Amino acid sequence: MSSPALGEFLRTRRARIQPAAVGLNEYGRRRMVGLRREEVARLAGMSVDYYTRLERGRGADFSDSVLDSVARALRLDAAERDHFYTLVRPADPDDNYTPTVRPGARLLLDSIATPAFVLGRRMEVLAWNALGDSVSGFAAMTESERNLARFTVLDPAAPTFYPDWEPVATEAAAYLRRQVSRYPRDRGLTTFIKELTAENPEFHRIWSAQSRPAQPHGARLIQHPAAGRLEFGYEALELPGDQDQLLVVYTVTPGSPTDSALARLRG
Repeated sequence: MSSPALGEFLRTRRARIQPAAVGLNEYGRRRMVGLRREEVARLAGMSVDYYTRLERGRGADFSDSVLDSVARALRLDAAERDHFYTLVRPADPDDNYTPTVRPGARLLLDSIATPAFVLGRRMEVLAWNALGDSVSGFAAMTESERNLARFTVLDPAAPTFYPDWEPVATEAAAYLRRQVSRYPRDRGLTTFIKELTAENPEFHRIWSAQSRPAQPHGARLIQHPAAGRLEFGYEALELPGDQDQLLVVYTVTPGSPTDSALARLRG
């Protein structure tokens, strides 16, 4: 195992915790913000050398109990813990990526009464239901345009479509970062990320900031050209048996202005 992303993740999590916050007395002259490696090791109940091996990505023999101890010491939340495990034990990469949406998944999409779509490994939109198309206009896009990260980062219309653009871009960065940790030798994925960061300085800043891990749920604000302001929640679910594919479902509060706007879009 060798993962610069793992080391960077652990260092940023150490940096946000002050010794006093976890019951440690500060000692010596501190040249850094947050916890030292030896302090994390002490909190996790392991040797400094053992923790350093983990942070430097040396070896792959870390047990669940060891990883749990480090997660507790660094006060990782559930999403961060999942990201940590993924960085330590990435799935086998597959550079020959050819996604296919199962017929059953397409039937599931069509049965959902709110906007929904399926994302692939590189945030390409693989399938959608009728309301998903009405809200996002997937059918009118070319195949290369039909990618949420590309639209969010490179399309001039994105900041208008997403009034809260930066949180949306931050979530895209988090999702792509998770995919890179899973598939570090996917050249198409890494080339795509290089394109996004090279062509949009703001996204380069967001990417370089080591954003939070990808969130499985949240809120999405859209300014639709015909329906106006739409306020959604969203749930992102990995499709069973298709870990490369994410089912994203927009949720709507019954009786809300967004619910009424969707009724008009349904016709």
